[in-house]
Amino acid sequence: MINRITQLFPLWAVALSAIAFFQPNLFTGFKTEIVPLLTIIMLAMGLTLQPKDFANVLTNIKAVSTGVVLQFSVMPLVALLIATLLNFDANLTVGLVLVGCVAGGTSSNVMCFLAKGDVALSITMTAISTLLSVLFTPLLVELLAGQAVDIPVAGMIMSLVKVVLAPVLIGVVINSLLHKPIQRISPILPLVSMFAIIAIIAIVVALNAGKLVEVGPLVAVAVVLHNAIGLGAGYLISKKLGFEEKVCRTIAFEVGLQNSGLATALAMKFFAPTAAIAGTLFSVWHNISGSLLAGFWSKRQLSQQQAAANA
Repeated sequence: MINRITQLFPLWAVALSAIAFFQPNLFTGFKTEIVPLLTIIMLAMGLTLQPKDFANVLTNIKAVSTGVVLQFSVMPLVALLIATLLNFDANLTVGLVLVGCVAGGTSSNVMCFLAKGDVALSITMTAISTLLSVLFTPLLVELLAGQAVDIPVAGMIMSLVKVVLAPVLIGVVINSLLHKPIQRISPILPLVSMFAIIAIIAIVVALNAGKLVEVGPLVAVAVVLHNAIGLGAGYLISKKLGFEEKVCRTIAFEVGLQNSGLATALAMKFFAPTAAIAGTLFSVWHNISGSLLAGFWSKRQLSQQQAAANA
């Protein structure tokens, strides 16, 4: 039942976004709750991790390093290129670049599982990129968008330490010390994260209700392109490097599916509300595209296995 509810994430996100768009007053008062909601998401992520997930980087160093390099190169550069081609203003540009510069999203782990990828590798890459993002995200945003808008690098680093690093590490420690009790509640953690992300999306939609009519469609085009290029580049580059199919799928999801909730929260905290539009739309779209791709790959692998069995 819980899995079914979380699988319908895009539907809930669209439904609540529609309510927020037409009745923004219901959500605008919760603007200050965006960062606490993100902290809850990061804590829930930490509760699903153990120290061995970080240690696994040593046994999968080539795949993990490939995923991390692509994560923090392809996505930021493609974001800036798309923003430039579509002639975005400073706030829309920094918003899309923020999406490109954050770590992989936890939804990549779910999509990887559905697509018959390497789930352990996916979890390891998400954990490593999340920790690295504390430094990489502010520095990359400054490098790529610093000329368009003033980037408070020190403030962003401190904020990321508080809302990403600390909650994740606290979650890991709690899971290590109280693993059996945490295992019993682990099925509801994705549900908690989903509700928190949907709430963030609704708040941002409400705060940008007027602007969405004006710039929403263009930002949606940018988000779809950004996500598609990330998924495609992650898969094709991994293939060229000689990784097996399940690892290629894993890296594709890790590169193409971003922690857009974090990008949204950072945009709201440090920039104008319009900077959060890209992260909001990405949060909805990458779950739709990820689900579709996971379904396609899952059926494709099944058909390959059946063909091998019949041969």
